[in-house]
Amino acid sequence: MYKLIKNVGTARLGEFHTVHGTVKTPAFMNVATCAAIKGGLSSFDLKSIGCQVMLCNTYHLHVRPGDDVVYDMGGLHSFTGWNGPILTDSGGFQVFSLASLRKIKEEGVYFQSHIDGRHIFMGPEESMRIQSHLGSTIAMAFDECVENPAPFDYAKKSCERTTRWLERCKAEMIRLNSLPETVNKQQMLFGINQGCTFDDLRIRHMRDIASLELDGYAIGGLAVGEPKEVMYRVISSVEPYMPKNKIRYLMGVGTPGNIIEGVKRGVDLFDCVMPSRNARHGHLFTWHGIINLNNAKYERDDTPIDSECDCPVCKNHSKAYLRHLFKAKEVLALRLAVMHNLYFYNTLMSKIRCALENDAFESFYNKYVDLLDTRVK
Repeated sequence: MYKLIKNVGTARLGEFHTVHGTVKTPAFMNVATCAAIKGGLSSFDLKSIGCQVMLCNTYHLHVRPGDDVVYDMGGLHSFTGWNGPILTDSGGFQVFSLASLRKIKEEGVYFQSHIDGRHIFMGPEESMRIQSHLGSTIAMAFDECVENPAPFDYAKKSCERTTRWLERCKAEMIRLNSLPETVNKQQMLFGINQGCTFDDLRIRHMRDIASLELDGYAIGGLAVGEPKEVMYRVISSVEPYMPKNKIRYLMGVGTPGNIIEGVKRGVDLFDCVMPSRNARHGHLFTWHGIINLNNAKYERDDTPIDSECDCPVCKNHSKAYLRHLFKAKEVLALRLAVMHNLYFYNTLMSKIRCALENDAFESFYNKYVDLLDTRVK
């Protein structure tokens, strides 16, 4: 259940209460696609860097190790050791972006696994059953991810099908949560708003799915190559039609500046692979902008990544040492860099919440919205 504590313009300060704990919002969900953070972080590390929610992927866990394996191990919480909220993405995006030879029909999608080529069918009911096996706190509805740009007529038909799929997801989740053998009988369901970059489609689809009284609502199909100004426009167009008493999630976003802009427009939850992916290439976020540890100027730099950061990495290691680890191709480089970037993102959310609470969000926005996305030369 979502509790709105305060509005600052359209921005929202709140709490999201789940069976696995309360999430203070706005919040960033740390992406653990295959039930692990890429870069060598365990679920126990996540607690030390301020993580509130872990995000895992239905498609990837279905093909490996198999959701039946995770179920037999007691669900994702038991399997990974993480005891906080877990959100599972429905697998829709991966089905449409990774799988080959896919065929979309009303019943669902027929496709081949990107790992071994085996034939798989996934529809709304199958996605719900897999996520029920995983035992996540929040399950995402199965939807069609349409490429941007797309023809208006196709996007419209896709939205209508996604709504029909959502109705089937809801019915199947109600059934699954009633079964005695279900891992998490209080699993929540979030619907996903689609419509490409067509404002009228987005609004119409949001109205349709809001009528289904779900636990939360996501905006999907953005941050896939369209200009950021277009993304912000779509969010602003949809926001007035999103239920005020339900949590809101912007999928796959994004840079620190994107997140600050999203918060300003009324978004509560974010996720993105960017902090961990960039870290694994030596690109680190700081309160003065983004640095590239591969640059020669850091070879003898004995200062921490960020003098304003109190993460375990900045407390104990220099830029010179981390740069050496990257050049020597030591695995430790990935672990330390990812740890710093995720700590930065979780601290960013904490500072945003503090600014909202203290009526200082406007000054925070003005200071950081551009600075944090700037590359330090």
